[in-house]
Amino acid sequence: MDLLTVTGHKMYAPKGVGALYVHNGLRLEPASYGGGQEHGLRAGTENVAHIVALGYAAQLAATAVHDDTDRVRRLRDLLHQRLDLQLPGRVHLNGHPTSRLPNTLNISIDGTTGHTLLDAIPGIAASTGSACHQGNSQPSPVLASMGLTPERARSALRLSLGRWTTPDDITHAATLLTDTARAQHLR
Repeated sequence: MDLLTVTGHKMYAPKGVGALYVHNGLRLEPASYGGGQEHGLRAGTENVAHIVALGYAAQLAATAVHDDTDRVRRLRDLLHQRLDLQLPGRVHLNGHPTSRLPNTLNISIDGTTGHTLLDAIPGIAASTGSACHQGNSQPSPVLASMGLTPERARSALRLSLGRWTTPDDITHAATLLTDTARAQHLR
């Protein structure tokens, strides 16, 4: 590995902090030249409080990774099962059934589009694609490259679970998604 980026908010550190691993001997060229405290690679002063928070979040993640991973994977699978049972034949998994992130469920629901479904459910924080494509109603290029039809890609939802997700959250989310998908399908 030559370069690895770590985004702080993905592990419950504050937004706006991250880390970059650079393999020994790899020389980076700065986008904008900065001072000595940043080894000349960027301008600005280090945000020490956020750096400490990132380090602490990484420590917490390292100690809870195994317990949290299994618990979140079970909840993700429970959400998928509930949606599949409540919307028979309409829920399709996008991606590999086992080789995937334990905290993320990407599905398509026939008879609706992801963005109209989420617009109708303000109580769920989910997405129809990556954050870098927010506001773009075009099908995800990743889902398209996986061979999904444009219709199925437009009906995709990315549902993410986290450290504080509970079984009650899963029940609530499944009910909201099911009720809304049924109502939209009848239109």
